[in-house]
Amino acid sequence: MIPAIAAGDLPLDTARRMQSLPAEQESRTDEVLMRAYGDGDARAFEVLYARHKGATYRYFLRHASGQAATADELHQDLWLKVIGARERYRAQAKFSTWLYTMARHRLIDHWRVSGGVSIASLEDAETVAQVEISTAALHEATDDPLGASIDAQAHQRLIAALADVPPLQRDAFLLRLEGGLSLEEIAGLTASSVEAVKSRLRYAYRRLRAALEDLQ
Repeated sequence: MIPAIAAGDLPLDTARRMQSLPAEQESRTDEVLMRAYGDGDARAFEVLYARHKGATYRYFLRHASGQAATADELHQDLWLKVIGARERYRAQAKFSTWLYTMARHRLIDHWRVSGGVSIASLEDAETVAQVEISTAALHEATDDPLGASIDAQAHQRLIAALADVPPLQRDAFLLRLEGGLSLEEIAGLTASSVEAVKSRLRYAYRRLRAALEDLQ
């Protein structure tokens, strides 16, 4: 699915080689691994990539309405940027926040070039206001792990349903589900308030629940 990319002689897809990695390598934090990679430890990158490649690929694939060629290109570009930044990396934030900041920037660049989504539609106040829900609803259980109920059989339905969710809400949902980012981290990454992020997530959850109701 993901084309091989060289980092020196290092292929990105290293699943077989991962089996031989020492346990202490796999137990290190993302931030420690990235710093080690910057110091020349190629095995640290293998662990880091294996840890995040599935989620970052799904982030692009689901934004791209299941178009594998587009997701492949964006995913490859993202990890080439990680490789290129290895010596400059500083753990000023969680690695996952840093990683998805770059992923989102690459996605927005893709939207600019393709013309499929205007940048205004991502942050337009009128769009946000349109999907705001009541204050009472915001205090309901917002942490329902919708992703836990989505299995392989629902994959195509999920992609189709996400295509109907406005970009702003879809992005918040994917940053939460695939990136594992907190509400505060998503708010910082998207220059939004935590309450706005809650609204976007609630809106996305409701749209997706309705579309996938018969599969749950």
